[in-house]
Amino acid sequence: MGMRLRLKASFDISGFSATNQVILRAMQQYGLILADNGSAIYITGAPDPRWNNDDLHNLGQLTASDFEVVQMGAIYTESNVPTGASPAIGGFTANPTSISAGQPVTLSWTTTNSEYNIITPGVGPVRLTSIVITPSATTTYKLEATNQYGRTTQSVKVTVQ
Repeated sequence: MGMRLRLKASFDISGFSATNQVILRAMQQYGLILADNGSAIYITGAPDPRWNNDDLHNLGQLTASDFEVVQMGAIYTESNVPTGASPAIGGFTANPTSISAGQPVTLSWTTTNSEYNIITPGVGPVRLTSIVITPSATTTYKLEATNQYGRTTQSVKVTVQ
């Protein structure tokens, strides 16, 4: 994660479309940052109607051997994995916990050492320490507090009568 790669200058881009050649030349000149979020050397970007996705999929022909390593950070093994405190959830509450359909509920939480928080189902990533929701059915909400050392979860049930 985070390794800098550059498409080898010797890689022949002539068989690709003009659009893909622009991307490939940028990879040869500026390189890219590797993220370990998908399959091997899978190239991804933001969707845009100005791009032809079928054409972009031709970039899937690239393999790891087409790149050279420009910069690589630490390699972690079992003996040198960074350690630290997992996030902690001080509380996750619903107020009120029982409502009639259509009434609002405030979900509130406190966390420490959390990089990001997600509430499921249906809420998603959250900032601050509370959010107002209007559940249409009885639901158990789960707060996931995450950092680089782990994830902690806590749940709260809202009953809709």
